[in-house]
Amino acid sequence: MPLTFDKPLPELQTYQGLNPRPADFEAYWDAALREMHALDARLELRPSPALQTRGAECFDLYFTGVGGARLHAKYLRPKTAGRHPAVLQFHGYSGSSGDWLDKLAYVAEGFCVAALDCRGQGGLSEDVGGVKGNTLRGQIVRGLDDPDPRKLLFRQIFLDTAQLARLVMSQPEVDPGRVGAMGPSQGGALTIACAALEPRVRLAAPVYPFLCDYQRVWEMDQAKDAYEELCQHFRTFDPRHEREQALFTKLGYIDIQHLAPRIEAEVLFFTGLMDTVCPPSTQFAVYNKIRAPKHMVLYPDFGHEPLPGLGDQTFNFMRQLLA
Repeated sequence: MPLTFDKPLPELQTYQGLNPRPADFEAYWDAALREMHALDARLELRPSPALQTRGAECFDLYFTGVGGARLHAKYLRPKTAGRHPAVLQFHGYSGSSGDWLDKLAYVAEGFCVAALDCRGQGGLSEDVGGVKGNTLRGQIVRGLDDPDPRKLLFRQIFLDTAQLARLVMSQPEVDPGRVGAMGPSQGGALTIACAALEPRVRLAAPVYPFLCDYQRVWEMDQAKDAYEELCQHFRTFDPRHEREQALFTKLGYIDIQHLAPRIEAEVLFFTGLMDTVCPPSTQFAVYNKIRAPKHMVLYPDFGHEPLPGLGDQTFNFMRQLLA
């Protein structure tokens, strides 16, 4: 097995992460969930004319998230009667929910499918803003200079995933005890967040997750590509790193390694050991904190790129929900 550009594999398998965990982390997320649960989601399903198919009904799903933003997801359900399992799909950073067509394999197998557009990214969901401080670059640092840590944008996005899960579980055609979540990169992080914040999620399949162990990324000099905004934030707003500890601690609220112990779902976790975008150590920091049943699928020669057989393995994993 080739050596990872990161730590040797035996060290990765015991690595516990570097980024600080805020002292009030659990209280922070408990309060966030109470805020989400109190919302009037104003759920709306609009039949979509974008795709015509004999086996599926396609809807644009809209709901109101924390802070008042209207969120959008693609929602597909089989035309057959009865209660179905469901899968939640989350996309990569700056992307969108994608085409309707690539969700039909799951619908044909009997699943309902909900694919979220993250607020302020490439889909139809709103970003209502409203933070103090800079919005120079990127969503990781959005709200980082606001005195109120509740203004971190990824707090709202993480809550959007849990809210989508709750709304899908409430649909009469969905069996709430048979719901899974999946996604790559940012979508992998949102899969972790969703399963952590909505414990009824039964299966989770994150792929090389983003948004973890930020201080490790910076200390490895890998604050580039998807993490470039970390470097730019320091260079522009804290060039001597006088607030380094405070900033990394605040980022700890939206570091998925600290959410991982909340997960109750069975987890199938995909990692490439040559990933220079989301370094393997940051991913292992998450995986090693998951207490639920879990299995990691390693790709020794692959980085942050398409992984052969990934789609088939995930599909077979999610088929457990059909039982």
